[in-house]
Amino acid sequence: MTAQKEQPWLFRTYAGHSTAAASNALYRTNLAKGQTGLSVAFDLPTQTGYDSDHELSRGEVGKVGVPVSHLGDMRALFKDIPLEQMNTSMTINATAPWLLALYIAVAEEQGADVSKLQGTVQNDIIKEYLSRGTYIAPPKPSLRMITDVAAYTQKHLPKWNPMNVCSYHLQEAGATPEQELAFALATACAVLDDLKGKVSPADFPNMVGRISFFVNAGIRFVTELCKMRAFVDLWDEILSDRYGITDARYRRFRYGVQVNSLGLTEQQPENNVYRILLEMLAVTLSKKARARAVQLPAWNEALGLPRPWDQQWSLRMQQILAYETDLLEYDDLFDGNPAIDRKVTALKEGARAELAQIDAMGGAVAAIDYMKGRLVEANAERIARIEAKETVVVGVNRWTEAAPSPLTAGDGAIMVVDAAAEADQIARLKQWRADRDEARVQAALAALRQAAASGENIMPASIAAAKAGCTTGEWGAMVRGAFGEYRAPTGVSRSPSNRTEGLEPVREAVDAVSSKLGRRLKFLVGKPGLDGHSNGAEQIAARARDVGMDIHYEGIRLTPAEIVSAAADQEAHVVGLSILSGSHIPLITETLERMRAAGLGQIPLVVGGIIPEDDAKTLRAMGVAAVYTPKDFELNRIMLDIVALVDSAPVAAE
Repeated sequence: MTAQKEQPWLFRTYAGHSTAAASNALYRTNLAKGQTGLSVAFDLPTQTGYDSDHELSRGEVGKVGVPVSHLGDMRALFKDIPLEQMNTSMTINATAPWLLALYIAVAEEQGADVSKLQGTVQNDIIKEYLSRGTYIAPPKPSLRMITDVAAYTQKHLPKWNPMNVCSYHLQEAGATPEQELAFALATACAVLDDLKGKVSPADFPNMVGRISFFVNAGIRFVTELCKMRAFVDLWDEILSDRYGITDARYRRFRYGVQVNSLGLTEQQPENNVYRILLEMLAVTLSKKARARAVQLPAWNEALGLPRPWDQQWSLRMQQILAYETDLLEYDDLFDGNPAIDRKVTALKEGARAELAQIDAMGGAVAAIDYMKGRLVEANAERIARIEAKETVVVGVNRWTEAAPSPLTAGDGAIMVVDAAAEADQIARLKQWRADRDEARVQAALAALRQAAASGENIMPASIAAAKAGCTTGEWGAMVRGAFGEYRAPTGVSRSPSNRTEGLEPVREAVDAVSSKLGRRLKFLVGKPGLDGHSNGAEQIAARARDVGMDIHYEGIRLTPAEIVSAAADQEAHVVGLSILSGSHIPLITETLERMRAAGLGQIPLVVGGIIPEDDAKTLRAMGVAAVYTPKDFELNRIMLDIVALVDSAPVAAE
């Protein structure tokens, strides 16, 4: 007799690029290939509440996701996709109320029963302060908008997950498993504490049951499997002991996963196929801790945007595990395993200790500075272990010699967003503004500002604004006007770390050049544009500090004009820019032009990011002194390069 199989998890691919119409075609193709849910990637202007024609949006439109500036874009994004039948995950945080409002408006236009809509908005602002950077407002009003969404969905979209507590980016920022557990659970507690005042005691348990998580799975898959079992136990414990949730159904740990993009390598990228598979096993093998939805990166995402074929390959990996193997025919394979139990217990103890520390500080919001600093330290330690070869990364620090990969050869090996897509998006945005009823728009924006100021739930006014034709930038401007903007901590302290191993030769070189200069070598690290992935910039800044440079790092979301102004004010000897969003060509072009106009053309400019070699050649031809990509993991080598650049630059003679 054949064993009864469980239903598999949702199969997703994180996707979106260039335009809403192009992304719609991709979604329909993926669904036809067997994908069972959608996971929408939005571009950085959409995530941070700017229209496509805003100054900060230059070079970012359609790069890391799809631009959605108004209801027309959302309409095009889901054309011929029946939302009532779909399970849609939207990776959106600061603008979550707005994007959900647009989604609801489109569903209503389709004639859908809104109460049947299923899906998730990520809507985790705290991890944005810690790792990802797509925030707008300060913590308190941001928390309010998270719980506004939750309270609204409880009444109107009962099948919707109003928040994904997102530990994914915590691991990308260097979190240890214990930190990932503790910081994510502390965030969930902050949300639940705020939510208690917005829903009735009778409805609270059901609302708790709608909170989901989005986690990361790294290559140490036994540890990661144990981490997921620890998540299950700790969440059950917290909901029972701290919140008095008696119904076990509402204490279930519900999570989706994307396996670890941090572990994808530029070198020998075909090895990433094995990494992705092993990481997927961590979140699927244990029935007790199995993901509800899995999205896998493509093998070549350390090189650039994946092609549809690359995404298909990752989808097939999931389908083979779910349908060809017998995994779903068995109870949990790890119950009663003493090695697993010991590791789970150790992880829970470590997480409880971190949670106690955060609680003593007043909870997650009050502990943002502490958590950010811990992440930067943990990531520095991780990188140091790779540099020292204590952590082996195949093809990176061992067995680096390899035959050329036919998978990366030839034109079209990496998908490139059409350069005309940004202009096309801006043209359609301007036409949208020209065609709408301006009086209706202004009335809707006034109502939105009133709702924000009064403390009313932000969702009804956001939905009305969506239907009136308001834009993402107008909604974002309302948030900035009502609540102010926020600069998250960088996590890079002014004090050097205690680490000394391998640094002495670099420190001697820095001291020698500083002596020639007559003052300490000044290194300005900048993040132009809207890219919030600051981990690389933080590690460069921290290492430069530790080897004796005088560093200046203000964090994310700066214009080229602001960076050049800071370089002049700080009298920088070298400028380093980090850009991972694909916007490097326009942003570096503008930065170089402004540096030359300001009389700073003699200062070396170095650039780091996910930069294809053809683009790297272009940048060097423009005058960029050095280009670094993820393959350049030896930070001391980069530091020595910077010293050499300063030593040979005309500015060194001052």
